[in-house]
Amino acid sequence: MNKEMKYTQRILLIDDEAQILETCRSCLNNAGHADVVIENDSSKVMSLLSREEFAVIVLDLRMPNLSGFELLPQIISQHPQIKVIVATANNDVETVVNCIKEGAFDYLVKPIDVKRLITSVRKALEMRSLANELTALKQYMFTDRLDHPEAFRSIVTGNKAMRAIFQYLEVISGTRQAVTITGETGTGKELIARAIHNLSGCSGEYVALNVAGLDDNMFSDTLFGHRKGAFTGADQARDGLITRASGGTLFLDEIGDLNEMSQIKLLRLLQEQEYYPVGSDFIKKSDARLVLATNRDLQELIKQGKFRNDLYYRLCGHRVHLPPLRDRLDDIPLLLEHFLGSAADCLGKKKPTPPPELAVMLALYHFPGNIRELEALVFDAVLRHNSGILSMETFRGVIGHERPLPTLDCSTPAAAGENPLCGIFGHFPTLDEVEQYMIAEAMKLAKGNQGLAGKILGMGRQTLNKRLKLQAS
Repeated sequence: MNKEMKYTQRILLIDDEAQILETCRSCLNNAGHADVVIENDSSKVMSLLSREEFAVIVLDLRMPNLSGFELLPQIISQHPQIKVIVATANNDVETVVNCIKEGAFDYLVKPIDVKRLITSVRKALEMRSLANELTALKQYMFTDRLDHPEAFRSIVTGNKAMRAIFQYLEVISGTRQAVTITGETGTGKELIARAIHNLSGCSGEYVALNVAGLDDNMFSDTLFGHRKGAFTGADQARDGLITRASGGTLFLDEIGDLNEMSQIKLLRLLQEQEYYPVGSDFIKKSDARLVLATNRDLQELIKQGKFRNDLYYRLCGHRVHLPPLRDRLDDIPLLLEHFLGSAADCLGKKKPTPPPELAVMLALYHFPGNIRELEALVFDAVLRHNSGILSMETFRGVIGHERPLPTLDCSTPAAAGENPLCGIFGHFPTLDEVEQYMIAEAMKLAKGNQGLAGKILGMGRQTLNKRLKLQAS
């Protein structure tokens, strides 16, 4: 991973009381913030900031030599990217308001509440990361850059929408926040999850778990592990996959199928990076990055009462939606060549030559199974192939009776303007649909008079009458 994409998570605590500094550092360390620096001499702060990079500063307002009131505007002016949280000995509204006006991110009241400190620092780090990501994303958009194409080597595409997704992933890879991948079955969600892991530069493993069909007991035991004696048959303690993914990436697929109890445990893991092994009363911390995926509509599940609102909003931080293959028609020739080669290698055959019309026929199919379905079709065709040009019979057997999709995209106002049929029907219509529409419009113009409507359409009254009866039947 490129160093410039690594966002610092360093925290600087500034207070003249050494005991307060050590206590706050210990609390933040226990909460998973390992890189915490303390400074009890306020006169050294600005020189320290000129040498080292920090994401968040917790600044005491009342100190000898140089007070926090004096330091705050200097930090904001010279280092505006740093989020400053001020600490004041009294809950003076005017003081707090003035600090916020000066540019402080948040405030704490002494004696500092540990939970409030951890929450405020975490929010500040998230805001700093989001600001960094927005800046980097703008640079990517203006330059169309992609710094690490090797991370996406396993994803065959030349599609602009997919390239934009790759650029977004490079931007967010430097953070440790969770990423949610949505998309239909077969669009390549796990390949994207692996790419995120490769980009992150994490030293730990990539661990994947499909949670579909797991009840809460199985989910908890598989993910979090258990202590000895937690249940009948638990003769030894066992670590879960979350431990195996320490320092790496944990990919949870099909999260839309989780039951409510499992959703609550996942929410705690996302919010606090904490979990309980089955049968244990002792909290464990996790530093694994979470990547989650679903092919289901989570908002619809919320309406049905099957998915928690708070978990959904926690998943909204970093989201990636993968387009279906029917929206990536320019990728079909590339994917066809790739799967022909991989299928031939797997089967120990010479790579067959596809007929020129095959890619055209495939581009007119709607592919409900997306890329996975295309791969299966190509593999089956190569398996049946003997020599010469690849036969299209295998493909015709699956898609021959399907109505081909038009290559024209009718989903945008521009497309509707280019083709008036799109504007009327919302899609490229069949002849039957056009006929029904024309007859209905002619009958409206003729105010129900079939003879007049027939003349408008250029057909006899009896012919029109027959077609109206067929439509009604």
